[in-house]
Amino acid sequence: MATICFAGTHYTAEEGESVLATLLRHGVDTPYSCKVGSCHTCLLRRTDGPLPEETQRGLKPTLRAQGYFLACRYFPDEDIEVASADEADVSAPARVIGIDRINSAICRIALEPATPLYYHAGQYINLVRSDGLTRSYSLASVPALDAQLEIHVRRLDNGRMSNWLHDELQVGDSLQFQGPWGDCFYLPGRADQELVLIGTGTGLAPLVGILRDALQSDHRGDIHLYHGSRTPTGLYLHERLQRLAEVHDNFHYHACISGDSPPPDCRAGRANELALADFRQLAGRRLYLCGRPAMVNETKRRAFLAGAAMNDIFADPFDMADLRQKPRD
Repeated sequence: MATICFAGTHYTAEEGESVLATLLRHGVDTPYSCKVGSCHTCLLRRTDGPLPEETQRGLKPTLRAQGYFLACRYFPDEDIEVASADEADVSAPARVIGIDRINSAICRIALEPATPLYYHAGQYINLVRSDGLTRSYSLASVPALDAQLEIHVRRLDNGRMSNWLHDELQVGDSLQFQGPWGDCFYLPGRADQELVLIGTGTGLAPLVGILRDALQSDHRGDIHLYHGSRTPTGLYLHERLQRLAEVHDNFHYHACISGDSPPPDCRAGRANELALADFRQLAGRRLYLCGRPAMVNETKRRAFLAGAAMNDIFADPFDMADLRQKPRD
């Protein structure tokens, strides 16, 4: 069994146990969130040797070169020494320059990074509170169009971060953030390819960024955006998306209500079910999926069976809500 040396103390890993699981089992207070390598919250640094390639998947080259790895993805078979992530390497400051409370459940936050950030619309960042609490939020902004970073935050009843962002964060406050991360973004080229975007709740945020990026890049193929909610209030950018559809002939907006009595300008049903019914053959089309992991994973499976190529299906599912007995954000 491997031994992990962290902060001068040695911890024995059980067979098949990750570095993160070992530290948590021994009561070590180390940051984590999703436990599956999506959120990048559990970054640590190996100080005594090389790392398996899979432990650094998705990290920036500069972080890989410095020995950073995802603790949830490292299952050591030898003794190793690790250290906490250096905040100066993985975090950067940003100032809150706008808070727009769209409704009681959703707010839009604009952030101004201290230094320009290179990112793709649709990627995500980790917000880090002063006490170390960390959560992931997708970017709705587009580098070529927006000077600020934009995130959408849905309030959850038991959400430590989401309630704090809704109730206590003020314009002018400073936050630390990590990233950008993620592979769910618009790729230039194949401008005539049809795009199908499917999202629920604030999974709309990255899709709006991807949509706007595609339109400003003069994408010629039809773009279909399916946004789903149980009630009309959850379609929080409804009018804005309707206006975009009026301006761009190749953009088609599908507002989907899964609850009772949808308004006349909405469709009845779940967003992914309606999209898959509209496109029974998906060969040659590009898909972007954002929302709850169950919806994303099921839609990905069904899209593949309907002919979509795996390298044409883009998704960054977040499993955070499944980690505890009560949902949080």
